[in-house]
Amino acid sequence: MDVELLEIRDFLAAHEPFSELPDEALRELIPHLEIRYFRRDSRIPERGEPEARLFVVRSGAVDLHDARGELAARLGEGDVFGYRTGTAKGGRAVAIEDTLLYVLPPAQIDALCEAHPAFAAFFVPAGGERLRGAVARFLQPADAQVSLTTTPIRDLLTREPVTIPPEASIREAARRMSEERVSSILVVHEGHLFGIVTDRDLRARVVAEGLDYDAPVFDIATVAPLTISVHAYAFEALLLMARHNIHHLPVTEGGRVVGMITATDLTQRHSTSPVYLAGDVAKQTTVEGLREIAARIPALLRNLVAAGASAHSIGHVITALGDAITTRLLQMAEAELGSPPVDYAWVAAGSQARNEQTARSDQDNCLIIDDAYDEREHGAYFEALARYVTDGLNACGYVYCPGEMMARTAEWRQPLKVWKRYFGRWIDAPEPKALMLTCVFFDLRHIYGDDRLTRALRTFFLERSRGNRIFLAHMVNNALSHQPPLGFFRNFVLIRGGEHDQTFDIKHRGIIPIVDLARIYALAGGSDAVNTQDRLAYAARSGEITESGARDLRDALEFISHVRLEHMARQIAEGREPDNYVSPAALSQFERNHLKDAFEVVRTMQSVLAQRYQAGRF
Repeated sequence: MDVELLEIRDFLAAHEPFSELPDEALRELIPHLEIRYFRRDSRIPERGEPEARLFVVRSGAVDLHDARGELAARLGEGDVFGYRTGTAKGGRAVAIEDTLLYVLPPAQIDALCEAHPAFAAFFVPAGGERLRGAVARFLQPADAQVSLTTTPIRDLLTREPVTIPPEASIREAARRMSEERVSSILVVHEGHLFGIVTDRDLRARVVAEGLDYDAPVFDIATVAPLTISVHAYAFEALLLMARHNIHHLPVTEGGRVVGMITATDLTQRHSTSPVYLAGDVAKQTTVEGLREIAARIPALLRNLVAAGASAHSIGHVITALGDAITTRLLQMAEAELGSPPVDYAWVAAGSQARNEQTARSDQDNCLIIDDAYDEREHGAYFEALARYVTDGLNACGYVYCPGEMMARTAEWRQPLKVWKRYFGRWIDAPEPKALMLTCVFFDLRHIYGDDRLTRALRTFFLERSRGNRIFLAHMVNNALSHQPPLGFFRNFVLIRGGEHDQTFDIKHRGIIPIVDLARIYALAGGSDAVNTQDRLAYAARSGEITESGARDLRDALEFISHVRLEHMARQIAEGREPDNYVSPAALSQFERNHLKDAFEVVRTMQSVLAQRYQAGRF
């Protein structure tokens, strides 16, 4: 294949849907491809309608107009239009710059769709159905415990191997091991592994035998040690170590040593399983001990993402650890302060309540106290309890809520009767601050204490808000302030300037709009579900939303959330603090295209809800 054809193949392979094709199929496609050039302001094609063939923009820009002449989309390099893409019948395409296009006949596209389902999935109409295919592809079966069977050996390598030549002395080997703080050293010559020396060898073969420290290290090495390929999985290493009763395993690639893993490495990896961590939380007696466990949660999140777990399940796992840490802090607080003078419920709000926490979560919580509470007699106890727990959570990485919506704030540490007054006022007079508070405190979940208090409050506000169209209309209007970052031409709307230049906030512009919609559906139907996926499922069953609409929103939430988690996992791997600011440039074309589908679903459902409640007209 000559250079020009190779360039065409490489271009197609870098853009959807052609990136879904094997190299052989791309090579066979190229002879059927026509290259066309269109000057600025010319119609594409010169005669007929654009849907007659498939067009790929190689360079330049194209505007698509619908049958009424209205602008429908603006396309750039790598975008496709025409046959099978949903280009409006009777519409037209116009080059708005000098434009070079690749043109393919329908017969070739049909044949490729029949032979390659992943390629065909691209031509499903944009929106929910195509998004479902993307979610299915995005996720892989995951081990619920992030088993070592899913962890590649390569992921365990954190440093270059510590090596020494065969002729070096035992003294030099011991000195190097001490300096590098390792329990073994590899005897290597010209990149090839000859042996291994461990701490145990130094004790048993040198000190115990009175061997001269200046003797060659090769004299005490275990020659031709067992090794494992960098492409194997951690569980294979664990089995190999157990089978041969060894604790050090050199890692090789192409016959050359590239690293070392130890039994400790595998133990530490296994210790980031959620079951291990949650069990370990209950054993802690100090905030420092809890802090050390919480420090492993980012690694757990990264492992879960790498294992292909769904965003829905990752949220539950990460939140379960947050719940366990909160519960242990409350138990420790009671041990220090004594038994509570009256019953209380510690309640999570926000993302913790929804089981949707990530590696970066602030704390939203409150205290519901029995109505027997007396401020003069009991106030000091509950203030001390709330400070102990919120300070402990902050130390564990669950930072203080910037808006101070925490139990340490007196306003959010009240008896049940006061909480009922709060919710009654917010629902009956939904001014802006009240709506902001409802978005936090309508997401409540019991964590510890007397759950009777939590249930009583939830029952009260669900009955008060159900069917209250004026209140719900205000909620809808407030929800519409969170719009997906998608422009008129299906381009991403990005932050301009500042620390987060050329990014968008995937939490507040992507996740929160769906959370808001689901909350409104739940309140309208009187559902006590708190998790967003559960609320959408209930909304479909109750008729608050169609089955297809709920399914589309669930898929949109899963896809957007997974892109968010992948972004965080990359930052954690790079040693950076995870955040919610995603750059489209860091995403694959697959991710960019289907994020647009997801945002389009959200925008459509927002529009439907706005019309239903006539947002802005009350």
